[in-house]
Amino acid sequence: MNKKLLALLLAMIMLIGAVSACGGSNGDVEEPDAPEGDSEVVEDEGEEEAEEVAEEAEEGEATEGSADGLDIVIVSSPSGVDDGSFNQDNYIGIQNFIANNPDSTVNDIKETDEANAVPTASSVVGDYDVIITPGFQFAGISTAAVENPDKKFILVDSFPLDAEAGEGEAEYENIYAMTFKEQEGGFLAGIAAALETKTNKVAVVNGVAYPSNVNYQYGFEAGVAYANEHLGASAEVVELASYAGQDVTGENVGGNYIGDFADQAAGKVVGEALLAEGVDVMLVAAGGAGNGVFTAVKESGNAMVIGCDVDQFDDGINGDENIVLTSVLKVMHLNVERQLEAIANGSFVGKNELLGADSDSVSYVKDEGRHQLSDETIAKLDEALEGLKDGSIVPPSNFSEETVESFPGL
Repeated sequence: MNKKLLALLLAMIMLIGAVSACGGSNGDVEEPDAPEGDSEVVEDEGEEEAEEVAEEAEEGEATEGSADGLDIVIVSSPSGVDDGSFNQDNYIGIQNFIANNPDSTVNDIKETDEANAVPTASSVVGDYDVIITPGFQFAGISTAAVENPDKKFILVDSFPLDAEAGEGEAEYENIYAMTFKEQEGGFLAGIAAALETKTNKVAVVNGVAYPSNVNYQYGFEAGVAYANEHLGASAEVVELASYAGQDVTGENVGGNYIGDFADQAAGKVVGEALLAEGVDVMLVAAGGAGNGVFTAVKESGNAMVIGCDVDQFDDGINGDENIVLTSVLKVMHLNVERQLEAIANGSFVGKNELLGADSDSVSYVKDEGRHQLSDETIAKLDEALEGLKDGSIVPPSNFSEETVESFPGL
């Protein structure tokens, strides 16, 4: 087994301590008006309709959806679908779908803990047409998918485990699994930090050195290097040796790792240590532990953070000010809605897909009132975003052959 495959296997076995890599609990996610009667938790009325889902087509071909609307369930982490962050962004995708398909319904169920994630989701499969599982901890849902070939599954931020082998990855006709190019979001954050810093010292703070977090780190470092080389910046990426991370292969990746996704006190310690080094802009990708970094920055009064995964501007409120410079986005709601539409119209195809800027799945916040970037920085970020979309800029990731020093663009 090669190093990359082993690393990915280990990463899936080790459950992430938070559904999202990024911090914040009250981030703004723009929720549409839900259709009457469908935004509430519904009773399990979908069993009969689930039986109407058409038989699976031959491998690789589209499958049919329910003619009378879809009964949908989302199984989330304990923070629920109103967490203002990762889970809620997925839920908004469902609500957007229901707004256009009012015969469909949604129920939301919370896992009690990570170890119970797959059993919780598996226990409700029989009652719904579509099961949506946002989070790395749901990779094992493949067993339930094999046992229920007439059901459709949307897996967010992970690829399914091979149900037969009990290890590795596999694709299934009834699972659409999406992961994201976090390195692209990190790259945009690195450019923003390098262009907006006043001290010329910037940093990225992560939770644990799982692949998604290392992707954010490498992308950030590459973005700073790119801004220094091409955009007139002169920023230094600050790394504290005592907080260096080890990825799933045991390799030292440097960076600033809290070592946890939930420990806010530890997050604050790391944030304060970076502030003491003169860092004034930080990308925070650390789950709940990132809230501690936010707190340290708020108390310092002279630094800013970049949020990730969703718009975290509301998390940055600090009296009459805001500490959030911008946020880099994994656009989950759009892709959840796309797959629900595919199920409904019969064009659904099960597969594992890595999504990036080229499908509008990675971006950054520049909406008026939701960022503090200069117009000049926005112009340069938009140019970099186009480079990500057309493939002329390819930031390094945890298992890529490219490094920060050698990636295309430097």
